[in-house]
Amino acid sequence: MNLQSFDLNLLRVFDAIYIERSISRAASRLNLSQPAVSNALARLRERMGDPLFERTAEGMAPTPRAKTIAEPIQRALDLLREGLSVRSGFDFSRSRRSFEFAVEDYGENVILPRFLKWLNEVAPGIRIVIRPEPGIQAKEALRRGTVDLALGYFVPGTDDFRHHCVMTDSLLTLARQDHPDISERLPLETFLKVRHVALIPRTKSMPMIDLALAKRGLQRDIAVQVPHFQSMPVIVRNTNLLGTMPKRMAVLYADHFGLQPCQPPVRTPDFPVYLIWHQSADDDIAHRWLREAFIDLCQRL
Repeated sequence: MNLQSFDLNLLRVFDAIYIERSISRAASRLNLSQPAVSNALARLRERMGDPLFERTAEGMAPTPRAKTIAEPIQRALDLLREGLSVRSGFDFSRSRRSFEFAVEDYGENVILPRFLKWLNEVAPGIRIVIRPEPGIQAKEALRRGTVDLALGYFVPGTDDFRHHCVMTDSLLTLARQDHPDISERLPLETFLKVRHVALIPRTKSMPMIDLALAKRGLQRDIAVQVPHFQSMPVIVRNTNLLGTMPKRMAVLYADHFGLQPCQPPVRTPDFPVYLIWHQSADDDIAHRWLREAFIDLCQRL
């Protein structure tokens, strides 16, 4: 391919469609019109000699060729953004500082792998320690400075903490590919008939999917409860149980384990994911660089 005649903006369109699995959501992410994104995709398909994405009931599914080029394109875009950004005062490329994150398995699976890959390329001397605990439970460690940043679904609620909503997500249900009761759609009747694997509640509030059902006077049949999302796809692959979890995590698991993603049959609101830190770290230039880089990456996931 001759890069001199190639419009590199098409790569941004590819990246947005690959992430969102939707032309309309990609257009919103890029602040473009839907026809403009469709036109860009048509041009890219012609240049690549491949359809790249195919329409399915669950959205724009990437072709094998698209899956092959997605990671190099994302890596190239990350390096370009970093090279064009200005972050002075902290020589991150030579730093050997350590930072501790408190995250649950959502952040550990969806966000941190890509962030750590980027970090290893631009700041290979920086060391990251992951503490597997909800952000809201890390308040005292954040105050003491033994934890630098936390990810959570709730804000701490006191003035000495800072927070930034780094992304929002929705829910998706997973089933095994040859599930006897499910084909392309998941009607409410089937959702209630089939049994489920669910996360053990981490707070006193009811999970969103169960709240939505309860408003209709309904409840799902939970056969198994697990402490982490990570065990759910293995159970789903080997049983007829359904597992409902955050969409970005479900898409990763569906690709990796060969599972069938389904839209839940009841509406639930999108939920926020917050980056949390203590006010004592506000003026730490290294900490500021790290959290700004983290926020920037999350906004592109």
